[in-house]
Order: sequence, then structure tokens, then C-alpha cells
Amino acid sequence: MTDQPLIRQRPLSVGPLRAFEAVARLLSFRAAAEELSLTQSAVSRQIQALEEEIGCTLFLRGTRKVELSGEGAVLLPTAVSVLSKLDQTVRQMRRTRGRRIVNVTTFASFASLWLIPRLEAFQRQHADIDIRVSAYDRKVDLEDGESDLALRYDHRPDVPPHAEQLFEEALSPCVSPWYLNKPPAPLKRPADLAGHALAEEDDPRPSAEYLGWRRWLTEQGEPDLQPRRWLYLNFTYQQVQTALTGQGIALARLPLVHEQLQRGELVEPFGKAGRLGSPFSYWLIVGPNAARRPEVQQFADWVREQAAITRDQLAGV
Repeated sequence: MTDQPLIRQRPLSVGPLRAFEAVARLLSFRAAAEELSLTQSAVSRQIQALEEEIGCTLFLRGTRKVELSGEGAVLLPTAVSVLSKLDQTVRQMRRTRGRRIVNVTTFASFASLWLIPRLEAFQRQHADIDIRVSAYDRKVDLEDGESDLALRYDHRPDVPPHAEQLFEEALSPCVSPWYLNKPPAPLKRPADLAGHALAEEDDPRPSAEYLGWRRWLTEQGEPDLQPRRWLYLNFTYQQVQTALTGQGIALARLPLVHEQLQRGELVEPFGKAGRLGSPFSYWLIVGPNAARRPEVQQFADWVREQAAITRDQLAGV
């Protein structure tokens, strides 16, 4: 029976990993040593120790150049990611020492149209809590510790069991009130849209199917209608801006524009008959590691209160 080599279980040290990343990026032991303020021999010893720890060769060392081995190329992306997250966390800790901070991840249009206009009210109530908003149109894993809570737009089957629904989706054509008096055609029925410019959702994600005009037109009995022109925009707030400035008609998401409707900045030319629901909703998800922190609880409670106000206002629009 052949003895199998013993697989080491001890975690890697950060120092040799940082030396590995520097050499791999610069392809030079000398340049890496200068960047890290170490001697070249010290960097060489760290790389050698790392290779012994892992049990493979990470660099192919020539007389005039250094190259990554196959194993080194496998290790490099993970090393870069780990060190980047470590440095980001340390920077954040240094900046926020002595202050409480809540990290919020959401999508760009929700941040622009719903969250940020309300944030001042939270800051007045909680002047000692800093809010960091990261707006990405992609899902962020809350378990990695970089974000404390998420405000998402998603399908019920695609959110975790502890997600809380803030409000449902509803869509309706919206225009600036003065746009209704412009040529080329009145807006009395859906067929009249053929004479106008329509701001269209230009997004590859599954939710775009439910945010686009084609579904709305089909529901209204006009599946083949073509407008005077299309304006393809990949963010909802861009479509809203198009409607506000009279450049066209937006199929607006009512939870995000109900205040503009209440103020008369936007109107629904087809009224409630033009409204359409969606299987997607807006959700609050609190990260498992952040849920116990008082500042996160306070912010989540405030979001719940604001969502209740939005639901009431939507009912009154």
C-alpha cells in the first residue's frame, strides 16, 4: 500500500500571500521587494515558505525573468480577491473608528428614486449613524460582511425565506402634464401611442420582460403597435427623467414615482385602466451577521416605516 502525502490543514499566513501577489503582478522579485519595503531575499523566503506550505511550485524562475506556474495562475485570482477584501475592510475600520455605519446595497433606480430622497429624514433622527449606499444592478451576497442589508427587486422564489416584502410592483404609462397638450396626437386610448416616443426598458435581466412596453401593449389589445420612435434606456430613473422633461412616455413603476404623481409632475393618461401588475416585488433583506447591531435594526425599522407610507400613498394615487 502506497503512503499518501499528508495534506496540510493549517491556514495560510497573509504575509507570504501578499508577497506572492506582488511578485505575480510585477513578475519580479526585486520590484516586489521594493513595493513591499522588504529585501529581495526576504521576499524569496516568503515565496519559498508559501510553496512549501501549499506543496507546489508557484513560479518558474529563469535567469532573466519570472513566470507563474500553472498552480500559481490558479492561486492568483483568489489571492487578489482575499487581499482586496481584507484591505477594504481595514480601510473602512480606520475611517469609521468610533462611528456607527450601516452599509446598504440596492439597485441604482431604487436608490435614486426612492431611498436617497428619504435619507435626510433618517439622518435627522439618527445623526450618529452613517449610511453607505452601494448601488449595483446585481445581487450582493450579504454573508460576505461587506453589506449589512439589501433593498432588492425580485421574484418571491428568488429571495431568502427571511426577506420582507416592502411593496408590490405596479406599472402605468406616465407623462408630464404639459406633454398632453403637445402635438402630434392626443392620448385617449392605447392605440394613440403610435404617434409618440416610448421610453423602453433596455436590460437583459429577466425582470425586463415585465417592465417593457410590449407586455403592456399586448394586455391592452395592441400587440403589434409601433410607436413613432423608441428611446432605449437601461435605468428606470432615466425613463422617468424622459417623461418629466417631455421627451416621451415612460412605463413608470408606480412605487418609485407615486410622489411625482401626487405633486402633479407626472400624470397617468389612461388612469387606473392603464395599470399593470408584475410578479416582482421590492424586498428588505437584513444580513445574518448584521441583524444584531442596533444601528442596522434602527435603519431596517425606518425602511419598514417608509415602506408602509409608500403603500398607503399608492392606495391613494
